[in-house]
Amino acid sequence: MAIRALRQHRVEFTPHLYDWEPRGGTRASSQALGVDEHLVIKTLIFEDDRRQPLCILMHGDREVSAKNLARQLGHKSVAPCSPEIADKHSGYQVGGTSPFGLRRAMPVFAERTIAALPRLYINGGARGFLVELAPADLLRVLQPTLVDVATT
Repeated sequence: MAIRALRQHRVEFTPHLYDWEPRGGTRASSQALGVDEHLVIKTLIFEDDRRQPLCILMHGDREVSAKNLARQLGHKSVAPCSPEIADKHSGYQVGGTSPFGLRRAMPVFAERTIAALPRLYINGGARGFLVELAPADLLRVLQPTLVDVATT
């Protein structure tokens, strides 16, 4: 679904395959591709206090401050979904979640500094598969709300 969505929106991307490691995260994928982990963007599925899903995009070497995200969204709380619930909301398997072609429509948020990257690497919809693209294309297709919620 992710690649279909990218093609539908005429996004130029470069596919990158690597050997996926359970619990390897962005550190393993950045090492496999030989790129800075800051350029690898993780796609996280959260739920708000009404159990509504939302997608947050974050640099691989940073974490999401759920407290700051909830505050910026005007919610009491937000929290990451369990892998089973995230799979159900996104249509992808955790470790292979892409923000493109999500099964369920949901708001998408992105750490503001992602927009300033020269290139980024983000999941292409399967474990062990990243796509390299311009941040401008990500912003054009997803139209995310930019937020400042990163912690180290």
